[in-house]
Amino acid sequence: MSEPCIIGEQTYSLFDSASTATIATVLAKRGLWNQFVTGAVPLAPRLRMVGQAFTLRYIPARADKDHNLVFDNSKDPQRLAIEQVGPGDVLVIDARGNENAGTMGNILATRMVARGAVGIVTDGCFRDSPAIAAMEIASYARSAHAATNKTVHHPADIQLPVGCGGVAVYPGDIMVGDAEGVIVVPRDMADEVALEAARQEHREDFILEKIASGSPLLGTYPADDQTLAEYEQYCKTSPPPGS
Repeated sequence: MSEPCIIGEQTYSLFDSASTATIATVLAKRGLWNQFVTGAVPLAPRLRMVGQAFTLRYIPARADKDHNLVFDNSKDPQRLAIEQVGPGDVLVIDARGNENAGTMGNILATRMVARGAVGIVTDGCFRDSPAIAAMEIASYARSAHAATNKTVHHPADIQLPVGCGGVAVYPGDIMVGDAEGVIVVPRDMADEVALEAARQEHREDFILEKIASGSPLLGTYPADDQTLAEYEQYCKTSPPPGS
């Protein structure tokens, strides 16, 4: 079993209030320009996701090992992953971007829900996707495909670094998902990124309101000294997160 998610409750809450777009900007300021999982579309945009990565890697299937539809729950890395995820975990499946079969289906997703996992992310497909979309677990994939995973995928290992949607994901990284997609935050910078992202979201909400009220971009976005002074006044009645 993975270690319980140990990011602080405040960090969890701050991530839950910031968009993946804002978090991407904060990470870019730290030199991390490639953290958004390309092609991972939410099956249930109503659900947000904050949790730690539990990784599963697939390699291409080979007929002599995979084209028998036999699943050994005691040895198959996919099944071991499902039985080892715990509260706060997000199963991240490296499917090499292949959309010719599902990576998992609703029975395994149901088991993950029972174990307390909060999300599933893959750069491949889900089967039983309508059923997974109806569950209370955030799920992200490129598309849907009815074929079982062993049609094209061979589960190789768990809890090692993987690539998902062009992003390097290490076990324990913080996965944040919203209606736009999924962003990967290195665990060792999670606290500072969460706070900065939430504060940037707060400031941009103020700026967005000014733009919606008719203010021009010039002087408002980016904010000049006058707009920043107005924001400081605004913060006296609506303090930014973490104040």
